[in-house]
Amino acid sequence: MVTSVYASQSLLLLVQPSCLKRRLPTSKKLIISSGSVFTIGHKSKSKQPMVTFRNSKRDANADFEAGKRLYLGMDFGTSGARYALIDEEGNILAEGKRDYSSFMNKEKVDLVQSWKKTLFSLLGDVPVSLRSNIASISVDGTSATTMIIDGKTGESLSKPFLYNDSCPDALPLVKSIAPENHTVCIGSSTLCKLVSWWNSCGSNKDSVVLLHQADWLSWLLHGKLGVSDYNNALKVGYDPEIDSYPPWLLAQPYSFVLPSVQAPGTPIGYMKEDVRTNFGFSENCVICTGTTDSIAAFLAARATQPGKAVTSLGSTLAIKLLSTRRIEDSRYGVYSHRLDDKWLVGGASNTGGAVLRQMFTDDQLEKLSEKINSSEASPLDYYPLLSVGERFPVADPDMQPRLHPRPESDVEYLHGILESIARIEAKGYNLLKDLGATPVEEVFTAGGGSKNDKWIKIRERVLGLPVHKALQTEACYGAALLAMKGSSLKGR
Repeated sequence: MVTSVYASQSLLLLVQPSCLKRRLPTSKKLIISSGSVFTIGHKSKSKQPMVTFRNSKRDANADFEAGKRLYLGMDFGTSGARYALIDEEGNILAEGKRDYSSFMNKEKVDLVQSWKKTLFSLLGDVPVSLRSNIASISVDGTSATTMIIDGKTGESLSKPFLYNDSCPDALPLVKSIAPENHTVCIGSSTLCKLVSWWNSCGSNKDSVVLLHQADWLSWLLHGKLGVSDYNNALKVGYDPEIDSYPPWLLAQPYSFVLPSVQAPGTPIGYMKEDVRTNFGFSENCVICTGTTDSIAAFLAARATQPGKAVTSLGSTLAIKLLSTRRIEDSRYGVYSHRLDDKWLVGGASNTGGAVLRQMFTDDQLEKLSEKINSSEASPLDYYPLLSVGERFPVADPDMQPRLHPRPESDVEYLHGILESIARIEAKGYNLLKDLGATPVEEVFTAGGGSKNDKWIKIRERVLGLPVHKALQTEACYGAALLAMKGSSLKGR
């Protein structure tokens, strides 16, 4: 049966961890349980994970304070996963990242097994001396990444639908049952993916549950199948304003597939015994509901006032604006997530860093960016996409990538791409204002693109607004804040 429990997120808006005021010092080396030594702050040339240990008021080699409560957040993005381990003051004690492992199944990459392997690899990367102090864990994942799961075994019944997969075959039916311009009325919505699967092979299934990427990964840790959060569930039709699935959705024959929904950061259960004993976590370690990667990045940036916004520049571009008004319009791929008594209004474009990585190495991006004159506008007009289709600020599954003409100079070409992505970002914020959202006043930047100072200056010029790098830029930090929230709720 579909149920819902709401818990306030005010803790996330009010707490201001001391670590946001300054970057913590980094120790030089850390010996983890495998016995390997990792140099801190540099990517290894081998396939070893990047592991960082941070400490605030003590030497890295000093004994850790007994009984200190820690909170683990894990972010599963489009190209890899990260973790952040924080204390009650918000200080980062350890962090690391992993690329997704490659599992082949009938000559195709098995994403489900890859995500599972990466999850447990990240748990193994957490310093063994700190694991018993971890009070709670939360996982975020990419929005609308959808899994159809066997309700008895937890195994995936089909290939996952990724965030940018479109199911135009289901769109007419979804539009016929949902209110006009509803969030689900776009081919890449979770509901369209569910309907497409149901029409092709699901109507004869009686033990099925729909889960999002973060839900399934969390299930691997707590073992209670069928639980989601209202941020992830938004695109399947969940209404966070009434805190339930709407009647028009519950009337459908596949409504039994829908997961129960709780607020992000709600305690679900203790870590499964086999996982706990294998990795050395406390028997009191609680697994909490997660959120989407862009919401987690917003929480990490601590943009707490209406008019403040966060642009996540990862593999894709996602914008979130804190507004006093809820805005929903599927014509433009615009939707609102609930955050306490306010709304995170925004959308996600298919443009972003993945396009850059297809054309340039990290080293090339760094060197070419240094040569860009960010004060001058680029005359090049591109629409950088990896493949056909756009979600926001234009919902057009047939939109073609536009990356030509290419000038002889790589510097000019990169300048044109960066500026074109900035124009898409500006168009997104202008659209939100036109639709009635609180006007944007200041933009914080998260994700890998936040490290490019020239790009920040280009965006500041194009947007005509102050643009800053968020003091905390990783979604895994926001997930850790959710874990902290969940631990406090458990104690009530």
